[in-house]
Amino acid sequence: MQGKAKRLTFLGLAAAVALILSYVEMLLPPILTAVPGIKIGLPNIVIIFLLYRFGIKDAAAVSVVRLAAVTLLFGNPVMLIYSTAGAALSLALMALCKKCGLFSAVGVSIVGGVMHNLGQILVAMLLLETAEIGYYMIVLAVSGTVAGVFIGLCGIALLKAMKNVRF
Repeated sequence: MQGKAKRLTFLGLAAAVALILSYVEMLLPPILTAVPGIKIGLPNIVIIFLLYRFGIKDAAAVSVVRLAAVTLLFGNPVMLIYSTAGAALSLALMALCKKCGLFSAVGVSIVGGVMHNLGQILVAMLLLETAEIGYYMIVLAVSGTVAGVFIGLCGIALLKAMKNVRF
């Protein structure tokens, strides 16, 4: 029982860290003012760590808690729709890429960054009833790749730093 409580406590802390990283990211100025919507994806450092250390279920649980908390504290229902689509597609494909073993953690993170953007573009296409917004995916694929490299490297560093910590 003590092991379960320790693990659950750690996952609660992970959700809190992901929430804080979401807030920090909201405070940062836009990376490219000419290109709206590009973000680093800082909370995904926590998600990559959890995916590799604990697995898809725990990574998904923390992702859901973070999305709900961010929406309640800083967002709105439309933001939740976009964020959920991006997070779900991203996490599903990251888990698949990790499982197949063909990608490093950085490669998995790149897939996550690009798929998050794709999920949001697909929602935008549905809500705005236009396919033309899909062209924006070209820019977002590049930004998702760059962000994915950064997030993947941070995730690897976190995994190495916490390799001896038992849960």
